[in-house]
Amino acid sequence: MYNQAQTGPFKGMNAGMSTIAILMILATVVAGVFFTDESAAAIGQLRSWLNPFLEWYYVLLVAFLLFFMIWLGTGRYKNVRLGNDAEVPEFTFFSWVSMLFAAGTGVGILFWSVAQPILQFQDNPFVEFGSTDADAAIIAMRLSFFHWGINGWAIFSFVGLTMAYFAFRHDQPLTVRSALRPLLGNRIHGAFGDLVDLLAVFGTVFGIATTLGLGVQQMNAGLNRVFGIVNSTELQLTVIAGIMMIATVSVVSGVSRGVRLLSEMNFWLSIAAVFFMLILGPTQYLIGVTIEATGDYIQNLLPLSFHTNATHGGHWQAEWTVFFWGWWLAWSPFVGMFIARISRGRTFREFVTGVLLVPTGITIIWIGLFGGTALYQELFQGGGVIEAVYNDISSALFVMIEGMSLGIMTPVVSTLLIVLIGTYLITSANAGTLVITTILSGGDTDPPSGHRILWGVFLALLTAVLLLAGGLETLQAAVITAALPFSLVVVAMATGLLRALRKERYAARTGERKLAPAEPWAVAEDVIEEPAIERRAQDSAGL
Repeated sequence: MYNQAQTGPFKGMNAGMSTIAILMILATVVAGVFFTDESAAAIGQLRSWLNPFLEWYYVLLVAFLLFFMIWLGTGRYKNVRLGNDAEVPEFTFFSWVSMLFAAGTGVGILFWSVAQPILQFQDNPFVEFGSTDADAAIIAMRLSFFHWGINGWAIFSFVGLTMAYFAFRHDQPLTVRSALRPLLGNRIHGAFGDLVDLLAVFGTVFGIATTLGLGVQQMNAGLNRVFGIVNSTELQLTVIAGIMMIATVSVVSGVSRGVRLLSEMNFWLSIAAVFFMLILGPTQYLIGVTIEATGDYIQNLLPLSFHTNATHGGHWQAEWTVFFWGWWLAWSPFVGMFIARISRGRTFREFVTGVLLVPTGITIIWIGLFGGTALYQELFQGGGVIEAVYNDISSALFVMIEGMSLGIMTPVVSTLLIVLIGTYLITSANAGTLVITTILSGGDTDPPSGHRILWGVFLALLTAVLLLAGGLETLQAAVITAALPFSLVVVAMATGLLRALRKERYAARTGERKLAPAEPWAVAEDVIEEPAIERRAQDSAGL
């Protein structure tokens, strides 16, 4: 572990990094409380200034990560294991998928699965002249799949695989800086390594705060629709406090108990919600539109991955693709480290297949059923969802449920969805606090409980400040801006991983070489150690 304090209030943590991170968050909170309007204006202006650059930079980076991950999962290194060659996965496949999906997109997909298809149905640059509403509906689903599909999971999977590889294959601490060891050698132990990890913490904190803010707004809307509780800032702050209290308790109990059990619980609740929508919704339409939109998404995946909106003009690219890619990037240190933490023992092929395809498939089904039901109501039942979304975007899910005409079941279903939102918020928050403290402790996968509690409080405060400073627009602007510095670290991580993999064996087939060409690899003698299994084999042989 890197520079852990042995005594005092920062015992078990990197005192310097922890102090800087705490001061950074406190400064943000103070600015948001005492200079609310000024803070919101500054964040908005910074986003507007960055948008022209991010409209092509984020697109290019995410497209590269997608193709890079496909190559890692299918190319010469596909049999490299995240651990020693004889290691087996720590968690079952079901538990693994449950945890990575719950931590990755659970809250966001609940918020946007209805709102995004409806908003894209009304406004996107891909609807051609003379297109019908039915055509627009398929395009809206295609764009929703794109922003929640394989491209976003390529970001998460890259960061997760890279961190897991250096931690479990090379016995390095589970931190972002470890991936830069092939480039910087022992300099990662100093100020530069601290800066890299602080950028990861910075992106993580704002990514989680954005998600918590969206989820709390949606819970507030649900409570208003079901129980008549008036939408208010006070209620949102109360919900934030309650969510973070439960999340902190669960994360203190550890990954194998609290986080795993909560993740599996809301995974089962999500499956129940999917079957509910399929059975009680317009079943034939939902199956048909999901299949058709999936084919449309696959057919258009390559052009969408490189679309920069350069010839269309307007703000669509900045409001949608730039926001979502920034959100995924800001979340990537947090979700990537969490995925790495639960993926020990899996091969590159297993990892890439699981992290890219399984959550994407689940996401397509979820948006197909929830978004498809909302579009069906607009196309064939007189609508109402569009108007509700434009009045209050956070109410979209509950307005759609009311439009299904379920009678006395309507409040029951809406209440269960409120509970599901709450459990997803809890799993996202507790995974986030665990990851932040892991980074600040120098890679300790079981950081001190006191600091986990402290960061739970900080996340609640920052979420509250961003909500007070302007709601959804400020949340979006903050996460896009916070993701930019870490995106530069992602580029460096890719370079470091490629250099490290040159020492790995090929994924050999019959008649092929099993070892990489005898080309020297290292920036210094002590840049990185041999893979753990080879080192242990040499030790046992007396070499």
